[in-house]
Amino acid sequence: MTRFLFVVPPLVGHINPAVGVAAELAARGHTVAWAGVPDLLGRLAGPDAEVFACAVPGFGPDGAAAQRPPELRGPAALKFLWEEFLIPLAEAMAPDVAAAVANFCPDVLVVDQQAVAGALVAERLGLPWATSATTSAEFTGALDGMPLVDAWVRGLLHELRGRLGAPPSSVDPRFSPHLILAFSTPELAGAAAPVGPIRFVGPALAARPAEPEFPWQWLDPDRSTVLVTLGTANTDAGAAFLTACQETLRERSGRLQGVLVDPGKVLGDPAPDPDLLVLPAVPQLRLLAGAAAVICHAGHNTVCEALWHGVPLVVAPIRDDQPVVAGQVVAAGAGLRVRFGRTSAARLGQALDAVLDDPAHRTAARRVGASFRAAGGAARAADHLAELPAPLANPAERSVR
Repeated sequence: MTRFLFVVPPLVGHINPAVGVAAELAARGHTVAWAGVPDLLGRLAGPDAEVFACAVPGFGPDGAAAQRPPELRGPAALKFLWEEFLIPLAEAMAPDVAAAVANFCPDVLVVDQQAVAGALVAERLGLPWATSATTSAEFTGALDGMPLVDAWVRGLLHELRGRLGAPPSSVDPRFSPHLILAFSTPELAGAAAPVGPIRFVGPALAARPAEPEFPWQWLDPDRSTVLVTLGTANTDAGAAFLTACQETLRERSGRLQGVLVDPGKVLGDPAPDPDLLVLPAVPQLRLLAGAAAVICHAGHNTVCEALWHGVPLVVAPIRDDQPVVAGQVVAAGAGLRVRFGRTSAARLGQALDAVLDDPAHRTAARRVGASFRAAGGAARAADHLAELPAPLANPAERSVR
């Protein structure tokens, strides 16, 4: 049996897909461990998960990243992401990832695309590694029209490689030369750029070890449910947008009921409302099974989870990969896009009505969902990982510098 070390950033949306793959590997008799934030991984991967703690200075004790200023968009947001988050995160994690390798002696590392320390440590120690790509944006040519930005990112990674002692290489640590697991399908993502051995496996959905409580009796079976969420990394950016969502849903209370996720409590403490339920967290997968539509930020996980259940979307991308993912949703016919910063309740309502009333959107969502299930998810990802070559060095011969 093979020993797998999963290296993940302190981001819920990046850990959840890996949890399903890790569970599948463990069920087949392989040995699995994690390098990351213990409290966060214990909550998402389960209390019995073997976790090697990684330093993540600048982040909360539960692994929550320092929030970007909410007004940052476009290139400014990308600059902040790399300079203030991804590069410092890699430098902080690298020594602890190396220590985890020394203690756990993995045969293969499974490295999230935003935890590049894992890739560079694997290269230095001669270990095969797979990329866990929780968004397809970076290998569908998202930066093709911005060569200067692409060159800037590659320059940052080249300098990081030198500081962490990885051997000189033309390999981009975001893209493993051994295996890239893409948690999507071409039916949503489109054609992939030639960046490496990409395997589309679809979403790796798995039961969540700990789910927030939810008042299921609140749901009215005679009305359609609309879920509104901006994910876990945008809690400071959505007050105006969530307020517009409130107004939109209340105007349609005769036929709709809304469940609105507000982890940052930017809406305060709303009074009990028979038409709109506001909660800091919800059991999203279970809710999606009965939802009629989703309004969201075009986060890759939320989009894929909705489409898995055949639920169409209204997407309002904020930053990072979200505009790319929103474009994928629209191109697939599975939803409509609105502007996050300049969307009134009237415009949002028009989009929501169209998504709910035009059956073509649900038909497209179901088509993409069918492609997800056919791709194999966690089981197919585990198949690909099990096919990786043996390590380039025996555990006893590995050294940690």
